[in-house]
Amino acid sequence: MRLGLIPARGGSKRIPRKNIRLFFGRPIIAYSIEAALAARTIDRVIVSTDDEEIAAVARAAGADVPFMRTPKLSDDHATTLAVIADAIDRVEAEGVAVDAVCCLYATAPFVTAHDLDTAFGLLEGGNSSYVFAATEYAYPIQRALRLRNGRPEMFNPELASTRSQDLEPAYHDAGQFYWCRPGAVRANRPVLGPNAALYHVERSRVVDIDTPEDWKMAEELYRLRSAGQAS
Repeated sequence: MRLGLIPARGGSKRIPRKNIRLFFGRPIIAYSIEAALAARTIDRVIVSTDDEEIAAVARAAGADVPFMRTPKLSDDHATTLAVIADAIDRVEAEGVAVDAVCCLYATAPFVTAHDLDTAFGLLEGGNSSYVFAATEYAYPIQRALRLRNGRPEMFNPELASTRSQDLEPAYHDAGQFYWCRPGAVRANRPVLGPNAALYHVERSRVVDIDTPEDWKMAEELYRLRSAGQAS
């Protein structure tokens, strides 16, 4: 079975109740659930939470909540891999083997079923343990600056005169979803490691929503994209 897993604990600090906060009239977690349910490559969609209100919202959106997450896996120090491993163990305890897991974050309103299905193809075809959504940095990281005694200084001053188009592109995790193999999760192998593949997402669909400012940016991007699709 290919499992869709959406982690959604209740203790968000910087944006209270972030995982079920309304985003254009719907709880933001509903967008992730909708994408996972529409994906051809996902057989079952579950939400892992410690919060009864989140569980109720998730069920109303069409996801299963077959268990409540333990307090140990719900604090600020719990890792995503530990949450995924817990879900695999609980599902397999029902007598169903899990072949792959798509861990999709609750605050990822730009993800589509097409993204999830295409990324799974990379997992299947590339002999990878993980596939993660990523996007290109908007500005060359080789021109990054730091402050020394209040003065700006380049990290790579030897590249100051190199044309931007001649610098190697750099990418970062989009904070949206990961396809995983259970064996790699249980072995605690890092997602951003040598056995991973990158699924490219355009920058206009990437906002890692951690702060109120991130939320506002995500709303503006979503509004602009929705207006463009309607015109």
